[in-house]
Amino acid sequence: MIITKKALPRRTFLRGLGASLALPLLDAMIPAATAAVLTPARPVRRLGYVFMPMGCDQSRWIPARTGALNELPPILESLNPHKEHITVISNLELRNAYPGSHATSNAAFLSAAKAKHTEGSDYYLGTTADQLAAREIGHETQLPSLELSMDMLQTTGQCDNGFACVYQNNLSWSSPTTPLPSEAHPRVVFERLFGEGGSQAERQAALRRRASLLDLVADDLASLKLDLGAGDRARINDYLETVREVERRIQRAEADTSAGRLPPDLERPLSAPALYADHARLMFDLQVLAWQGDITRVITFQLARETSNRTYPEIGVPDPHHPLSHHGNDPEKIARMAKINAHHVSLFSYFLDRLRNTPDGDGSLLDHSALLYGSGIGNPNVHDHSELPIIVAGGGVAGLKHGRHIRYDQPTPLANLHLTLLDKVGVAIDSFADSNGRTHELFTPLSV
Repeated sequence: MIITKKALPRRTFLRGLGASLALPLLDAMIPAATAAVLTPARPVRRLGYVFMPMGCDQSRWIPARTGALNELPPILESLNPHKEHITVISNLELRNAYPGSHATSNAAFLSAAKAKHTEGSDYYLGTTADQLAAREIGHETQLPSLELSMDMLQTTGQCDNGFACVYQNNLSWSSPTTPLPSEAHPRVVFERLFGEGGSQAERQAALRRRASLLDLVADDLASLKLDLGAGDRARINDYLETVREVERRIQRAEADTSAGRLPPDLERPLSAPALYADHARLMFDLQVLAWQGDITRVITFQLARETSNRTYPEIGVPDPHHPLSHHGNDPEKIARMAKINAHHVSLFSYFLDRLRNTPDGDGSLLDHSALLYGSGIGNPNVHDHSELPIIVAGGGVAGLKHGRHIRYDQPTPLANLHLTLLDKVGVAIDSFADSNGRTHELFTPLSV
C-alpha cells in the first residue's frame, strides 16, 4: 500500500499474505469524503435487527406509562444505562402472521408478509426490510449484508403446523423465494469479515500455520502509522486491539473444544464458546467490528429461532424455552420465561454499550446506527402476533428522539416501523407489506 499526503480513501485495507483488514473511519479519510461516505453532515447509514424468539411476559415488558422512560419494567432493567438511546413501542402487530404460529412469527418479523403454507420447497414469503436496505447501501461495502444466528444446526422438513422449516431458520429473504442462511460459527464469521476461506479442514490447517491476522498485515500497518496523526494512531490501536481480543476468544473456544473441556453430553461445533452468553457476546463483538471497519452496514441477528428448546441453567432456568413459552398462565412458568426474556435483553444492552463506546467520526457507532430489537410474537401462550415487544435504539444523528415509551391507541402494523427505518437509511419507497403510514413519533421531541 502506498501512502501519500492525500486523504486516505474510506475503503482502505491493510493487506499481507492473502489477508486483508478494513480500517475504521479516520480523520485522515474525512477530506476525501463525498456525499456517499461519512461526513459530519452525512454519516454512514447502518441498520441492525436483533430477533428475540417466542415473545415475552408482557406484564414485565411494557412500561407503566407512556412518555419519558423514567422507570423501566423488570425485563428491560438492564437497559437503564441506555434509556436516552432507546424507545419502547407498544401495540404493534403482524397481521400477516395469522393464523398464529411460531413459523410465521419468525418469517414475518422482517417481511411483514404472509408465508405460503407448505412443507415443501415451494415456499414463498416476501423480500425482507434488511434486504431492501442492502440493495440501496450494500453496494458501498465489502458485504451487502451480514446474517447471523445462535443456532448451529439448521432444521429441515416440516417444523411447525405444516410450515417448512425454512421459515424458522431464516430471518432474511432477498426475494420471496430466496431465504438467506445465517451463520453462527464465530470463526467462520471472522473469516468472512477478514478473509481465509476454504473448507473447514483447510481453515483448521490454516489456523495452525498462522498466529494472527494482525501479524500478517504488520508491514502495511507500520507504513500507515507513519502518515497518521496522534488521534488516528490511537483510533487504529484501539480497533486492532479489539480484533486481537476477538481472535483470542475464538482461539480459546477452539482450545476448549479440542481439549474435551465441554460437558460430555453437549455437542458443540468448533469455535463456539460453551456458554450461550459468551457465544452471544462474541457474535455481538463481531458485529461491532463489521460496522467499525465498514465491512457491511446491514446486519440481522437471531438470538434463537422460534420453537427453540435451548435451556438456560446458568440463569436458573433449566426448562426448554419453547415448552416454557406455552405456560398455561402458570405464574412460576411465566416468571421463568421472563428470566429468559431479561437475559436476552441484557445481551442486547451489552451490544449497545459496545456501540456507544466505539468512536465513529464525530460520534459513536451507536449514534450512527439504527437498531430494531424485538419478536414476532406478543403472548406466546396463544401464538398471538399483536402487542409485540419492540425496541428501537441508536440513530441520534438520524434524528431519532429516544428516552420514551410510545403506545398506539389502535393496533398498528410493524411494517410502519420498518418503512420508517428504511427511510432513515435512504430507501425511498411508498409502502412496505401492509404498512398504512410511518412512525413519525420517533422524530418528535418529547416536549411536543
